[in-house]
Amino acid sequence: MESLSLTLIIIIITSLISISAFSNSRMMEDLIFYPPAISRRNQWYRFFSCGLIHADWAHLIFNMLSLYLFGENVEKAFVKIFGQKGKLFYLLLYVLALFFSLLPTFFRHKDSYHYRSLGASGAVSAVVFTGILFFPVGTIGIFFLPIEIAGFIFGILYLALTAWMDRRGADNINHSAHLFGALFGIGFTIVLCNSFSNYPVVVKFIDAIKSADPTDFIRLGTSTY
Repeated sequence: MESLSLTLIIIIITSLISISAFSNSRMMEDLIFYPPAISRRNQWYRFFSCGLIHADWAHLIFNMLSLYLFGENVEKAFVKIFGQKGKLFYLLLYVLALFFSLLPTFFRHKDSYHYRSLGASGAVSAVVFTGILFFPVGTIGIFFLPIEIAGFIFGILYLALTAWMDRRGADNINHSAHLFGALFGIGFTIVLCNSFSNYPVVVKFIDAIKSADPTDFIRLGTSTY
């Protein structure tokens, strides 16, 4: 019997804890990312525990669906490139992304007593952009729209839009975590490939784009992810 992938294990654990916290305000408060609790009470675990809870069902489903669609392929790629260390490196990618994606948020709000943040979006963004790095011309569907675009184009548009929305700050979404999670995923994967394998990830990324048919970069249809 084939064992569960790390991606599915993360999804199951996150979903169970998130669902439990929906009806348990004490649990939600204990796990949520609250910068003053870190800077004043050294509760550094909140960098990681906040990735186990979500605001509502839509938030949870969107994050876990995105993780499943990209994570399975990224996990397999890690095992193929790094061998026995692949699973460990994949887990490190996810866990460390939770921390590094929230560092800018922490320094910006370490004295903000009314600020809270939750969700696995930073780690999910890291996995998504690692997937784009490995499969730059794989097409990504746009939710609710009959269109799909190449991953590298989606990535450029996403980063630009996320950076703009973070500076604008007109909603309750932590766009900073999305942005820095994505950047961490790219950087971490490049460093891993250069340090622990002979896989030229940047060269492969560029070659895949150069060799692809530009007419396939944007088209009507459904996503291949």
